Amino acid sequence: MIQELQIRVLPWQAANEQSIKAYVAQEKGLDIRTIYHVRVLKRSIDARQRTIFVNLTVRLYVNEMPADDEYVHTDYHDVSDQQAVVVVGAGPGGLFASLRLIELGLRPVLIERGKDVRERKKDLALITKTQKVDDESNYCFGEGGAGAYSDGKLYTRSKKRGNTDKILHVLCQHGASTAILADAHPHIGTDRLPRVIENIRQTILKCGGEVHFQTKMTALILHGDQVEGIEAVSLRDGTQRRFMGPVILATGHSARDVYRYLDASGIEIEPKGIAVGVRLEHPAALIDQIQYHSKQGRGKYLPAAEYNFVTQVDGRGVYSFCMCPGGFVIPAATGPRQIVVNGMSPANRGTQWSNSGMVVELHPEDVTPVLGGAVSPHLAMLEFQEQLEANCWQQGNMRQTAPAQRMADFVNGKLSYDLPDSSYAPGLISSPLHFWMPDMIARRLQKGFQRFGQMSHGFLTNEAVVIAVETRTSSPVRILRDRDTLQHIRLQGLFPCGEGAGYAGGIVSAAVDGERCADKCVAHLGR
Repeated sequence: MIQELQIRVLPWQAANEQSIKAYVAQEKGLDIRTIYHVRVLKRSIDARQRTIFVNLTVRLYVNEMPADDEYVHTDYHDVSDQQAVVVVGAGPGGLFASLRLIELGLRPVLIERGKDVRERKKDLALITKTQKVDDESNYCFGEGGAGAYSDGKLYTRSKKRGNTDKILHVLCQHGASTAILADAHPHIGTDRLPRVIENIRQTILKCGGEVHFQTKMTALILHGDQVEGIEAVSLRDGTQRRFMGPVILATGHSARDVYRYLDASGIEIEPKGIAVGVRLEHPAALIDQIQYHSKQGRGKYLPAAEYNFVTQVDGRGVYSFCMCPGGFVIPAATGPRQIVVNGMSPANRGTQWSNSGMVVELHPEDVTPVLGGAVSPHLAMLEFQEQLEANCWQQGNMRQTAPAQRMADFVNGKLSYDLPDSSYAPGLISSPLHFWMPDMIARRLQKGFQRFGQMSHGFLTNEAVVIAVETRTSSPVRILRDRDTLQHIRLQGLFPCGEGAGYAGGIVSAAVDGERCADKCVAHLGR
């Protein structure tokens, strides 16, 4: 007999299958020996009151064992002799577009300017050692895209655009923990996600697809208003190549050379609103104490605490973004003369720090007066990002050492004479962020921090450090596409995809958009 029920238990009771069995047996009057297995379908933490509860939806197997796997398998067959589709970018959008093409009987040819996820990791380590960034292999470019080393969070609010559950099941099929199917805010972990990405690549290759690393798209091959493929160059030896077929363009939010190429070629794009700010890092123990209402913090059975803040300041949103409990702050620049910070967490979320982006919503009209008239109107937000990142680099002594300020000092407009310990490996340098950051950002952050401190006692503190600058929250450009066909509004056979095209925000929503673009590509080919 199989039963499903919802229960509300203390953290220690939700800690493992045996304790859940014991609770259910007592509540339902069952003999615990007859409960062969308990499968947790949904899990969330209710920390609104001083007594913390865990809400569970569980499936009981009474006097029988599960006859199925915890996740739904997707079948992938050999497509080695099928029509090719060029997929540019091996981030979540490109990887899931490739898998979906195989599922639908087409052969993906995946082009990635960066290195495979294993080789890429070596270049990331060099950023701290050399204080230099490889502009083709970094925290944004390479197999897995920005998501591979940007925490691996799988939570999304984009429920209307596609099957988000399927994305999670496919990740489980490729090695992710099935816990992501149950958790309210699922998370793979930066230390485990690369292996999942490698397994997806192996599926693509095993089924007859192609994967080309260190291969950079330089142009689209056009015949009138028809895209017939791409021109590309090998970054290993300079060899020029052509890859023919419809193009799914999933280059990620930092492929600025692609945006400039599209703009120069007259291919329709537009500036898109972004959010810009800082990384805010607290001691993880302090966040645990605040969120779990206890001086003892999270204790033995609770995970590192998360938070979510949002307010309005002078007509613009100020909010936390990509919160990484028990994580690290990382250098996420994609070229020289830039400082960009982001956050990530290992699977166990076990470091002594917790961080999040704290950002201000900006619209294109906000940055035009700052930039003046010497920029393409389509690239205004991109140019603003670049100017702020370059200014941050100068403040950081022209290295990857990031300018930083204690949180309360930032709010009060004071210089920090020293800084707390930080997870940011290249190092911090004390800097008056309140003085040199654009006033429309700094002033709103100051007011936002004051409000967050009122909402959550102890949050506004000089134990926390504000690290500049967080600019890559989303694409600064939208590549215009038809609402129904997902093709570019003018060019047939070009499918702008995912976060880089301005139609997603995060791993799952980009993956969903990749699948949708693959579906529309199949329809375009009449298959």
